[in-house]
Amino acid sequence: MTHHALKNIPNHVAIIMDGNGRWANVRGLPRSMGHRKGVESVREAVRTAADAGVAYLTLFAFSSENWSRPESEVSDLMGLLKTFIRRDLATLHKENVRIRVIGDRSNLRDDILPLLLEAEEKTRDNTSITLVIAFNYGARDEIARAVRSIAGDVSIGLIHPAQVTSELISARLDTAGIPDPDLIIRTSGEERLSNFLLWQAAYAELMFVPEFWPDFSRATFLQALANYAGRERRFGGVPAPTLAVGS
Repeated sequence: MTHHALKNIPNHVAIIMDGNGRWANVRGLPRSMGHRKGVESVREAVRTAADAGVAYLTLFAFSSENWSRPESEVSDLMGLLKTFIRRDLATLHKENVRIRVIGDRSNLRDDILPLLLEAEEKTRDNTSITLVIAFNYGARDEIARAVRSIAGDVSIGLIHPAQVTSELISARLDTAGIPDPDLIIRTSGEERLSNFLLWQAAYAELMFVPEFWPDFSRATFLQALANYAGRERRFGGVPAPTLAVGS
């Protein structure tokens, strides 16, 4: 299906990829198998979004809270990320996908940060879909870093407090230059944002689907896009008047 077949495609879709561990538990498999299967869903989601005409796809890959998981699981996730970038970067680049990484880079491991920077650098001029990877990301941390940056400029007189607008704050966030998400999907039936894109989600449509992330297929994604197309987005305004039949 190409984007001609779907109407009202969201410009930016963000996904909280939840339920890898539970997918594995239900099947009596180690959690690591759930994460591996989840990577296949990532590939499928990127292809589906690109085919549908979505311009930005943000995936919540690893939150700043995920470091508290068992060491073996964290190390498995890091291994998967490295494999994904090494194995998939060439393909994504060939498919004209641009990669952006959001999250705190200050304390990232030496074997991870260069890979993320390489992925951004290599694909920076690509013009198809932009794949935004939220890694070591937490929205409150992101907002705190933006506020610190603005406070520093205020303290040395570069910015007057009256100039601190919501636009200025947006421009200091990790997502600077990326439009706010139109649609946020969370898998596995959980219904919360879990510290994901809190500022950017102000007017996003939220969708919670029961499937665990490894079961999130092309069909599930297309159904979510069709559901979105049927919603009316008013951004705090009043609905547009509908014309009466025959008028």
